[in-house]
Amino acid sequence: MENILEQWGPLCTSIGVGTAVAGLAATYYVANMPDPNCIPPVDLKDQSYLLEDGSRTSKLVPKGAEYKPLYEGMETFYDVFQRGIKLSGNGPFLGTRSGPNQEYEWLSYQDVYDQSISLGSWMVGQGMKSEDKTIIGIFSQNRSEWVITEKACSAYSFVPVALYDTLGDDAVTFIMEQTEMPVIVVDLSEKVNKLLQMVSNGRGKSLKTILVMNGLDGVDQELAAKVKIKVVSFKEALEKGKSDIRNVQPPSPDDIAIMCYTSGTTGNPKGVVITYRQAIAQMTMISINDYHYRKFNKDDTHLSYLPLAHMYERIGQQCLTMEGAKIGFFRGDVKLLLDDLQTLKPTVFFSVPRLMNRIYDKVIAGVKSSKVKQFLFNWAISSKEKELKQYVIRRNSIWDKIVFKKIQALFGGKVDIVVTGSAPLEAEVLTFFRCALGCAFVEAFGQTESVAAVTMGLVGDWSAGHVGPPLPYTYIKLFDAPEYNYYAKNNQGEVCAKGVTISSGYYKDPVKTAETIDKEGWLHTGDIGQWLPNGTLKIIDRKKNLFKLSQGEYVAPEKVELVYSRSSFVAQAFVEGDSLQPYVMAVIVPDEEVLMSWAKSQNISDSFQELCKSESVKSMILLDIQKTCREAGLKGFEITKDIILRSELFSIENGLVTPTFKNKRPQLRSFFKNDIAALYKKHSGGSG
Repeated sequence: MENILEQWGPLCTSIGVGTAVAGLAATYYVANMPDPNCIPPVDLKDQSYLLEDGSRTSKLVPKGAEYKPLYEGMETFYDVFQRGIKLSGNGPFLGTRSGPNQEYEWLSYQDVYDQSISLGSWMVGQGMKSEDKTIIGIFSQNRSEWVITEKACSAYSFVPVALYDTLGDDAVTFIMEQTEMPVIVVDLSEKVNKLLQMVSNGRGKSLKTILVMNGLDGVDQELAAKVKIKVVSFKEALEKGKSDIRNVQPPSPDDIAIMCYTSGTTGNPKGVVITYRQAIAQMTMISINDYHYRKFNKDDTHLSYLPLAHMYERIGQQCLTMEGAKIGFFRGDVKLLLDDLQTLKPTVFFSVPRLMNRIYDKVIAGVKSSKVKQFLFNWAISSKEKELKQYVIRRNSIWDKIVFKKIQALFGGKVDIVVTGSAPLEAEVLTFFRCALGCAFVEAFGQTESVAAVTMGLVGDWSAGHVGPPLPYTYIKLFDAPEYNYYAKNNQGEVCAKGVTISSGYYKDPVKTAETIDKEGWLHTGDIGQWLPNGTLKIIDRKKNLFKLSQGEYVAPEKVELVYSRSSFVAQAFVEGDSLQPYVMAVIVPDEEVLMSWAKSQNISDSFQELCKSESVKSMILLDIQKTCREAGLKGFEITKDIILRSELFSIENGLVTPTFKNKRPQLRSFFKNDIAALYKKHSGGSG
């Protein structure tokens, strides 16, 4: 990620003398107040219906309304794509960028349709039959060929199943064997060789063919021949399919659209079965929620970087495809994401809190370097927040010109809608981005088993600390969690969801299905929630993540870690407890840029790795975290007694975070077990 502090460096020069500019800004601001453009569709003090059984549902549709698709005749992803082709006027659809200083190159909607038909025809020519609902594996990062493969599946009634590296080899082979997939479409030769080795070791014997997006260079052809696996280039399959086009065989609404395997934390992954009817219902719900502000359209552009293997990005892309929008792919490296954003200039951005928190921390660190910057920044945020409360979204105010322009430029300068999920954003971060980007910015909550979201904030509700009301046609109910002292009578409990998007269960796993979806059809999410007085839902923590300390107090680690991360020195935090101890410990990965800047100010020339080994640096960061915790109002037992500093980030590659950048607690707990135990031993006999 490029240095945001450097981009903020020239700000003082550009704004001149603070007092004079501020006076001019205030005069201009008052004289140019626009009319409201994001008036909410419901009373923000009462955003959901309370039903007799204690559940709540959306006020965006009449109480008790039966579900119907947003558009007549749109029942499968094949229908969605046909609509997108028509609305786009065969405009650009999928964009790829080959390197730095390069513009995006585009495949049109018709290009993608033609290639998907060629690929599907090739599959049919290989003996796969639409009526058999053959399962096709996709083992790749986000790219055009991923989407082309998915479109081929929806045209010929095949079922796409995504594989991804963070599952681990055992999980990948489990999925291959459970689904009996005969074909896997792969991006890199390294993955081809990994699959060949799995088959060589007696696993995944149903696999017969591997398609390679990047060509056959580097493929172990000798091993492929030995295990009798046909390895074909994606390009060759397209060419052969094009010469023998087969009639499309689109699916029906109740056919399986997606089988999405959740990575899980223990045991084998679970394949969530999602039908086209359920997926289209999710798209309808999201669209009803957002379209009171504005519809997606063919002029919209989205940067795809969240994994297509997960429902959040997958459904978001389908919503955009439905309206003929453009989708550009990042280059595969999150460190280059801002450069891709600035080149693509998206209008729609699906993201996660980790990225937004990192950007926020960098900007705030830059602002704090100058009293003039800080003064104008705070005034600008306050002024823009007042506009939001008057239902005005814009990025052409005087504050945008003199304060926020550089922040908007980080995202390309055209972002109009941001949706974030997977974890909550703190109120100050959410408010910052709403003001600084001058766009609609909403949070959503859901999971794979509900296709994606079950609640989502309303554009026009600029409060923070909740994930919005239930989406249309969805019912949310809080069930007692007595073991953690949460009761529905107190408007707290486990969040359970019911409605048209709830999956029928896990593929070939009735036991785990029954554990998650009860006999009345309620999906038990495992999250602890609380109803707020305005009818919105607040997520308190993950039920399985709560742990108890020796004095009987429960700790919600995700909430605590979020506070720790507000220290400018903290890039990542993992909080752990011991039932025999009255306080928590933490593992901290420092923010390298902030720590190196601090070291420079102290005339310290050590490397980042050396700083992370320094006891004095550890003490300094610990004190800053403790100060941040007290300011945030954390209880004494939630404030870490000591910390471990680690120079290497928790990452997808080292298996310590999920593809959506959530902490993988069992893995982190196991990885740092001895270190945490050593901290407790060091402080044994101490008090909280």
